[in-house]
Amino acid sequence: MQKIAVVVPCYNEEGAIGAVIRDVARVLPDAHIHVCDNNSTDRTAAEARAAGAVVIAERSQGKGHAVRRLFSEIDADVYLMLDGDGTYDIESAPRLIALLVAERLDMVIGKRMPAHAQNTYRPGHVFGNRLLTVLARFFFGRGFTDMLSGYRVFSRRFVKSLPVLSAGFEIETEMTLHCLSLNLPHAEVETPYYERAHGTESKLRTYRDGMRIVLLMIRLFKDYRPLAFFNGVGAFMAALALILFAPVLSDYLETGLVARLPTAILSTGLMVAAFLSVNAGFILDSVARHRLENKKLAYLAQPPWASPFEP
Repeated sequence: MQKIAVVVPCYNEEGAIGAVIRDVARVLPDAHIHVCDNNSTDRTAAEARAAGAVVIAERSQGKGHAVRRLFSEIDADVYLMLDGDGTYDIESAPRLIALLVAERLDMVIGKRMPAHAQNTYRPGHVFGNRLLTVLARFFFGRGFTDMLSGYRVFSRRFVKSLPVLSAGFEIETEMTLHCLSLNLPHAEVETPYYERAHGTESKLRTYRDGMRIVLLMIRLFKDYRPLAFFNGVGAFMAALALILFAPVLSDYLETGLVARLPTAILSTGLMVAAFLSVNAGFILDSVARHRLENKKLAYLAQPPWASPFEP
């Protein structure tokens, strides 16, 4: 049997975390449950311990820091990650794990489907999720339909080769792009999604965290596909330079004089910057390929699935 670790990053989830842990222990009796208390100001840690979980404290605030601490300290064959707010369907966990093991995948995402017509999604969250899905498909040519879901199952190879750099809620985006960039085997499974437990409050801020996630995607696009990124920047500056230079050239052909000298200098500078951007793209593309090779080697350095193996 595979060793299963359940990891739960938590911040102020008193009133929900205890029920989550008890449900996990009932559905996955052989799993080891670990909760990372991320500076909670309520009884989250005490409630988690009372329910039977091992509690780890992480002082750096942010979900990304909590996930990094959990992944670095826990060793297992299969990792199940979920939030401690009671919104995810624990009954679906064995199905997600069985799929991961049976098909030797590296990540399975629980696609959130509102249960019983509950109002579980705020309009801003729905729009943000769709926007990020479109951006991922535009940047990388493929993606998931619910890339912000925090309900995920991972292989050991995935967890130990993931360099967690995110601090906050953009951690799910980083995980998704790590999977897509290395073209790792993955799947997405529909799971019910419930309202938060009564008396608890969502820590996700739609506009602030959404902007951080968008900026992260742009940065990762620059890091993973610098040739496309800097060629796009260069093409924009070259087009702007030509637009600005058009009236300067027209005046020169009519009068033989450069009447708009500042505009001519600006357009020339933009064209030079465009060439430099394209040149930087070619150089950084080689660097990015080398980094991707190192990440792939780090992934391959981890032992593969045992064979034969059991779900």
